[in-house]
Amino acid sequence: MKLYITYGTVDYLAKLVKKHTDKKLRLMANDQTAVLFHETDSKTIFNAPKKYEILYFSGDLANGAFALVNNIPVSSEARPLFEKTFHDESQKIEKHSGLSAIRVLRPLKGDTYIILTLWESEQYSKAWQESASFETIFKNTGSTGGFGHPLANPAYVAKYYSADIDE
Repeated sequence: MKLYITYGTVDYLAKLVKKHTDKKLRLMANDQTAVLFHETDSKTIFNAPKKYEILYFSGDLANGAFALVNNIPVSSEARPLFEKTFHDESQKIEKHSGLSAIRVLRPLKGDTYIILTLWESEQYSKAWQESASFETIFKNTGSTGGFGHPLANPAYVAKYYSADIDE
């Protein structure tokens, strides 16, 4: 299973959602941009997407009003350890109140993995970020480099809210 990501305006991406009602798409936005996720076993509808293999998943992307997108650079040497760590820890994340969905994503190009979590509300996400579980999971990502990748760009988090699609 793959997850494809593209960015644009809410209006433009909403047109794609309306045009492709048969596809598994999720539109979200923040005050700077909109993001559209396409989860599929087949070819994507996007022209120039970021492409990821889904390593671990739980829940449905259609659920959740708030998304955290944790972008974590990982060196090639650290990939096996990172993947094992996040596979094991993802099962623990599932137990947190308010979690609607999780995806652990391996990049098909580049070195930045994504841990995508969708929550019923931002408050549930904040509670998880303040938990010991969050600290344990993300302690090796560092603010000066990614997982096993000291010279890489630092890990960063993007936040998105469910975007309304006018009918």
